[in-house]
Amino acid sequence: MPSWLKKLESLPKRFIAPICILIITLVALVDYASGYETFFFIFYLLAVVLAVWYVSVAYGVLMSALTVVAWSSSNFEAGARYANYFIPVWNALIMFTFYLIVVWLLAKVRNFNRELEERVRVRTESLAREVRERMRLQKELLEAGERERRRIGHELHDSLCQHLTAAALNGHLTGQKLAGQSRAEAVEVNRLVELIEEAIEMTRTLSRSLSPVEWQPGRLELNFQELAAGSSELFHVQCRFECHGDGPLPEVEVATHLYHIAEEAIVNSVRHGKAKHINICLDSTAEEWVLNITDDGVGLPADHQKKPGMGLRIMAYRADLIGGAFSLGRRPGPGTQVTCTLPNPSSSHTKNGN
Repeated sequence: MPSWLKKLESLPKRFIAPICILIITLVALVDYASGYETFFFIFYLLAVVLAVWYVSVAYGVLMSALTVVAWSSSNFEAGARYANYFIPVWNALIMFTFYLIVVWLLAKVRNFNRELEERVRVRTESLAREVRERMRLQKELLEAGERERRRIGHELHDSLCQHLTAAALNGHLTGQKLAGQSRAEAVEVNRLVELIEEAIEMTRTLSRSLSPVEWQPGRLELNFQELAAGSSELFHVQCRFECHGDGPLPEVEVATHLYHIAEEAIVNSVRHGKAKHINICLDSTAEEWVLNITDDGVGLPADHQKKPGMGLRIMAYRADLIGGAFSLGRRPGPGTQVTCTLPNPSSSHTKNGN
């Protein structure tokens, strides 16, 4: 619908009504000035259309009658003469009948249009509710998954690690006793203690990966540095982290999603990109946070947009969940770049306050 029609539709009916009368008056004056030989009845239709569409059917019928009177009067005043009075009456009836047909058709079209708009509105609201409900459920599922990860991480750290530590301590004491008795089994017990200590360290690493940010609240940089160091050791690559800017760092919930996006990007770089160097960069300003993960791997496959993997979909979903924009593309040189940009909520509060 054109913008001027939307403006007319937003006007109250009491403003549309005089506009219709004004149109009829102007057309009648032009009709009178041009003479009765010129046929102007088609231009009166604009007033009838506006009356039916924006006021009511009854007002459209009234404007049709007024149009017939204005048209007949302008012709008489312009000098039209007829052999008898039946001819102008007949012409007026034909014109009025034509307008009534137009009014009826416009009313049908208007009702159909409004019914269609109402159906579209109801369907749009229904779809919006479904989308909001799906987003809510997905968010709850993801949050439940995060809570379960944190719970398992706590259990590993608080229960299993303590249990393994106690086992290592008992083994160490047993080894000392056996060594004091010059028993050959002391070497095997000491080796067993070393394996238990390695298991303790592996358990702690696993617990930190399951709950990476919550273990160090307010220390996001440290968490990313540990991620880079752990990835370098685990995947035998050079992974480093940089943090630029002086803006406030995100809260734990947002930071957790950014952490997992970086974590998934590193896994994709190693497994699919065969990268050897990976760089994680977090730029923080007063307006936004930008997380970039770049690598020197083989780059993206040609059909990555048609067939995105599960990891890419999860990263994009995490970015969308925290109100960010996710992008994946090739670097100017070899390799891939993953970017997540999201606004800093404190900036909107500051702007609103100003």
